[in-house]
Order: sequence, then C-alpha cells, then structure tokens
Amino acid sequence: MTTPSPEGTVTVAESGAGTYTQEIIAGGHRLIADEPRPFGDDAGPSPYDLLLSALGACTSMTVRMYANKKDWPLEQVRVSLRHAKIHAKDCADCETEQGMIDHMDREIELIGDLDADQREKLLSIAERCPVHRTLTSTVHVSTTLRPA
Repeated sequence: MTTPSPEGTVTVAESGAGTYTQEIIAGGHRLIADEPRPFGDDAGPSPYDLLLSALGACTSMTVRMYANKKDWPLEQVRVSLRHAKIHAKDCADCETEQGMIDHMDREIELIGDLDADQREKLLSIAERCPVHRTLTSTVHVSTTLRPA
C-alpha cells in the first residue's frame, strides 16, 4: 500500500510482514499495528493500544487547547491509560449489569504552576474531548463488502 488515504479516511491492510501485522495509512501518515507475542510478532501497537492512544492524544490536545485559550501556566499534559475487561457487576456506574464490559482507566498529570480550581477545570474539560464523547456514546458501525 503506497497511496495516501483521502482526507478523513483511514486504510488498514495486512502488511505481509507477519501473521497479523497491519499497515495503517491515515492521510500521509503510516503506522504499523500488530498483536503482541505469542499471537503476533509485536511489530507495533495492538488495536487496543491504538484505541487508548486515540483517547490519550485527544484528551491531552483538548486540555492543552483550553489551557492555551485561558493563558494558564500548563507546561505539559501526560495521560496514562489502561484497558481491561471487567465483570459488569463490579462497575458501580455502568448501565450493563451482566457479563463483561470494557473498562478504561485514564490518569491525567498536569505539570505547571496551576491552582486547584484550574486543575479541577482542566480535569472536567478532559471529559469533553471528542474521542471520550464518542467512546461513551452510542456508536454505529456500518460494514459493507467491496466487490471482488
């Protein structure tokens, strides 16, 4: 795959380099995804790592935009994320009550000379990042098969 994807389109195809290794093209950017060992060759982040990366990047960018708009002394934003499958009964604020659910832990570190009110406001702004909103809303995925 060598052609850049059209704006707003991400193309993913097997790279041929490993059993599950994928080449991702987003605009003019190229990434590799893979399954970790022992299933794959660990040639790149896993699909869940990429999903967490999207949430983390969007969170950091959203917080940065707000701090810049307010001219607050935010030096750096760091977001650490983890994904797990948990029992629905162990989630106090989840609508689903049975089976397993996806759970993401997001920890935000705000570096800079911010007061408590600014920190609290930036934390609330993080909840408004577009990827967070997408992940916590109803999502519909439409799949079609291209003709051979």
